[in-house]
Amino acid sequence: QVQLVESGGGLVQAGGSLSLSCAASGSTNRNYVMGWFRQGPGKEREIVAAISGSGISRHYADSVKGRFTISRDNAQKMVYLQMNSLKPEDTAVYYCASRSGQLIRTGSNEYEYWGQGTQVTVSS
Repeated sequence: QVQLVESGGGLVQAGGSLSLSCAASGSTNRNYVMGWFRQGPGKEREIVAAISGSGISRHYADSVKGRFTISRDNAQKMVYLQMNSLKPEDTAVYYCASRSGQLIRTGSNEYEYWGQGTQVTVSS
């Protein structure tokens, strides 16, 4: 079992920055891919970024490339999402998720464990 707890959401003006954190506990190790997903009002849940267990491989949604950075600290069992140049369309509940294995996947149904989510609101 893996438990995930997100923090760091909030309200920010367009162009601003926020940093999200995800604390993992339970049976976590380098064999877990970690991902950040988001779900905006009336929208489906979509992947934002994912990182392999080693941290070498990363995936970003086209909409956030160049603005968001995913990172992880396996020793501390933490995953981070640094979000810069935020836009109103980034407004959503952001979820941390994990899946066992080495391969990054982008479908939400391929992730086994989920956090409770943290709200990010970007005002125009």
